[in-house]
Amino acid sequence: MPFNMPLKNPSQGPCDNPHHLPLLKDPQPMNLPPPKPTALATPATTRWSPSVTVAAIIERDGRFLLIEEHTPEGLRLNNPAGHLEPGESPQEACAREALEECGHSFKPTHLVGIYLSRFQRHEPSHPQFEDVTYLRFAFAGELLEHFPSLALDHGIVRTLWLSAEEVLASAPRHRSPLVVQCMQDHLRGQRWPLQAVYTDSSVWRSTP
Repeated sequence: MPFNMPLKNPSQGPCDNPHHLPLLKDPQPMNLPPPKPTALATPATTRWSPSVTVAAIIERDGRFLLIEEHTPEGLRLNNPAGHLEPGESPQEACAREALEECGHSFKPTHLVGIYLSRFQRHEPSHPQFEDVTYLRFAFAGELLEHFPSLALDHGIVRTLWLSAEEVLASAPRHRSPLVVQCMQDHLRGQRWPLQAVYTDSSVWRSTP
């Protein structure tokens, strides 16, 4: 068929369909199921996050200062440690926890390490396991003034000084496997400057 042959539809110009190919009909709408929700649609309140803690690794004359405290698993040993609270840097939190748990002023001088651990506990009153991941900032430093009249945190029975061998031997009674890990890292001379953990000034900014 010659290309200059008149088209059947006079309103159709030669550039619309120059080879006179059959035109496709408009596709019919399809009834597709709605898309499945993705992870982006998950409410922010359900997002997982670790529990941030700090620990003081305190050594004096070859012995380490630990605390003995009541836990749901019974009496356990731990470094002076606790949770990071709003409005404080990890270094400040570590000094605060040392004062609250062992009655001593403590000045962090270097970072021993940053650690991740996971703890699971079955609560009798709940059908599911308690599953917590801890992110620990461990600091070593100087143990300063003692305040014997200061009441220690609730649940703490006593403080005690243990040699490295005694710390290892008491591992089944530790509240966290990081007690041994932090001690060993400290003994092998692992040191990081305090500036390795930076806290922006917005942390101390008051809420308007």
